[in-house]
Amino acid sequence: MTATNDATTIAQRFRETFGADPDGVWQAPGRVNLIGEHTDYNEGFVLPFAIDKTAKVALRLRADSNVRLLSTFGGHGLVEASLDGLEPGTGQGWTHYPLGVAWALRERGVDVPGFDVLLDSDVPSGAGLSSSHAIECAVITALNELTGAGLAAEDLVLVTQRAENIFVGAPTGIMDQSASLRGAKGHAVFLDCRDQHVELVPFDAEASGLVLLVIDTKVSHSHADGGYASRRASCELGAQVLGVRALRDVGVEDLEEAAGVLDETTLRRVRHVVTENDRVLQTVELLGSQGPASIGQLLDASHASMRDDFEISCPELDLAVDTSKEHGAIGARMTGGGFGGSAIALTPVGLQQQVRDGVVRAFAGAGFTEPDIFAVTPAAGALRLA
Repeated sequence: MTATNDATTIAQRFRETFGADPDGVWQAPGRVNLIGEHTDYNEGFVLPFAIDKTAKVALRLRADSNVRLLSTFGGHGLVEASLDGLEPGTGQGWTHYPLGVAWALRERGVDVPGFDVLLDSDVPSGAGLSSSHAIECAVITALNELTGAGLAAEDLVLVTQRAENIFVGAPTGIMDQSASLRGAKGHAVFLDCRDQHVELVPFDAEASGLVLLVIDTKVSHSHADGGYASRRASCELGAQVLGVRALRDVGVEDLEEAAGVLDETTLRRVRHVVTENDRVLQTVELLGSQGPASIGQLLDASHASMRDDFEISCPELDLAVDTSKEHGAIGARMTGGGFGGSAIALTPVGLQQQVRDGVVRAFAGAGFTEPDIFAVTPAAGALRLA
């Protein structure tokens, strides 16, 4: 089976699999982070947007505590589990995410019964577009409605974060699920990760004669591995040594003093977060005053900081960024947690084919796997389809 965007077809597949109609069909989008990388768990600022690629779930509550899970992509086939005695780490592959959400809701005191769920997603996996959070947000939106829990979006964000951190074992912040749950068509989500305050910032690249290209390098990454965790630990160490609650509380003007008390590696990690927070604020200001065509240099500076100070890029990401700019992109950067995944390139519409062709040729010349390149636009957040 292959992915489909048709809620009716998904419901029909659910009936064929589980022998009954679903209680409904819900979807939640993946996200692209325009700017603000690894600032979220430092209580800083981020500027993602929900994209027009989504995870859809057909879901039906059960009268017992059993869960049956199936994806249209097959893989593990039908997976069965019980919510009774469910422990962190339970599940396999994508099933970690719906099971983690159910576990975290129960931890929150929500009476979650068993359920049957069919997943259908066209968010590329491992591309840094938050395919896992799209699954979690679709499932939690369904369960929040069907159980009558009535949790606000801010609460759903924290429950999915707990599912990620404790159940899945990935020390992620709140950016991805905030974009997926709180996104709006034609807008980026300016999020203050300290208090979850959100402002929707217009981001209409097309009206400015631009397109935002995603370049999926096909280098897979996992947030549950050591690279992400070690970066987070460095940030926590930096905040502790500098005597602040979080790196959010360190300004660009404080970096010179920080250089006198931090080791070289920790200083570079801190410098990335501090300057990245500043770049997010500048980007929001420029989008409001001058529009998307004005932010190219900030995207470039963000990538350089992630490459050199945070050291989370890779040769494929660097080649995608550099080649995009050589062929006409006005700004480009890696997006997502790093160590693989995708780059974004803000490109004049008339030059997008030139950028696409240039990147594909460069990857072939370097002996890399051919990348997937596609345009994304800001889309609506999680919602019920049927």
